[in-house]
Amino acid sequence: MSDEPPVPTTRLLPFALIVALFFLWGIANNLNDILIAHFKKLFVLGDLQAGLVQSAFYLGYFCLAIPAALFMRAYGYRAAVLLGLCFYGAGALLFWPAASLQSYPFFLAALFVIASGLSFLETSANPLIARLGPPESAARRLNLAQAFNPLGSITGIVIGSQFILSGVAHSPAEIAAMPPDVLAQWRAGEAAAVQLPYLLIGLGVLAWAVLIRLTAFPVIATQRDVEEDVGALDDFRALLRDPRILLGVLAQFFYVGAQVGVWSFLIRYAEVAVPGTPERVAAGYLTISLVTFMAGRFVGSALMGVVRAPSLLAIFAVAGALLCLFATIAGGMGGIIALIASSFFMSIMYPTIFAETVEGLGARTKSAAALLVMVIIGGAVFPAVMGLVSDRTGSMVNAMAVPACCFLVVLAFASTVRKPA
Repeated sequence: MSDEPPVPTTRLLPFALIVALFFLWGIANNLNDILIAHFKKLFVLGDLQAGLVQSAFYLGYFCLAIPAALFMRAYGYRAAVLLGLCFYGAGALLFWPAASLQSYPFFLAALFVIASGLSFLETSANPLIARLGPPESAARRLNLAQAFNPLGSITGIVIGSQFILSGVAHSPAEIAAMPPDVLAQWRAGEAAAVQLPYLLIGLGVLAWAVLIRLTAFPVIATQRDVEEDVGALDDFRALLRDPRILLGVLAQFFYVGAQVGVWSFLIRYAEVAVPGTPERVAAGYLTISLVTFMAGRFVGSALMGVVRAPSLLAIFAVAGALLCLFATIAGGMGGIIALIASSFFMSIMYPTIFAETVEGLGARTKSAAALLVMVIIGGAVFPAVMGLVSDRTGSMVNAMAVPACCFLVVLAFASTVRKPA
């Protein structure tokens, strides 16, 4: 075993600046769960319409993943990070005029811009972290960086529940009965609640971009990456002809859809399953889910020391499917607890599917990584499907059958890639 530290002393500051990106995109991802509840109330939306928050957001990932990989190849890792932060910051600042105009489509456009930036960050930050030290400790550095993502997610939920959700809920009938001046005042106040949080996030993100630009990074972060033919058309053609890669990409698509769907509608589920649940209490359940998710990541990593990763993935997929199915059938507080518990079993899925899909790809690893980032669009598709199920059946409880089915696709992938010990 090498005595060389995982991060050389001369690279500690660049490493810390890049690790913080995992925290920053965690904030953006899970603030969406608050926005769904907030916009549903403000704009009097159905569950399908409210689910468009995630649709607009994850469409940004889909559209920008391959351009991000190509940009990274042409201009280097740090340039891709800087461009991603600029998109992220600009999208957050667009919340101010969107709130002033009280325009739901404007909010959706701002979320698309934010996600476009995150696509650049996620495509570039992981390989950059891997290269900021000895190759043999790359996994250790990545695990450390990933630990900051759920911390960002929890921070996003706390910010949203404390500073965006007012705790005041009106039924559509009560809103329709409001005098015009009272209605206008209420809507203006609810819309303005998002302005200050997103203004501070936007300015903070742009300030972080300045810090990264002014910090001396090692040559590996700034030079063109010419070692691998990232984004080459032949690479993508070859990958899409490989059944294992296709199933891995499909599993990631369904997994992200399940995760985003459960978290996006947990607040709504709690309000329906236990009538009278205050929205801030429901947001607290989401916070507990994220803490459970973070715990699952550490426990899952430890279990991988004794259980092969594909086998553990299969076990966790079965558990996730059963818990979501229970939430669909049982409802009530038991259903809420089941959905919270499902977060524990979701914890290892994204990185494990990612690692098992790109295993042994060599020079095509980055192209495969771009495909895996693209299919984060599952987070756009399945919340909309769940919203449609809820609107058609009259209950968000029924919609939890959708993520239950998604976990079965993850199980199929895990069963396929399992190898004898």
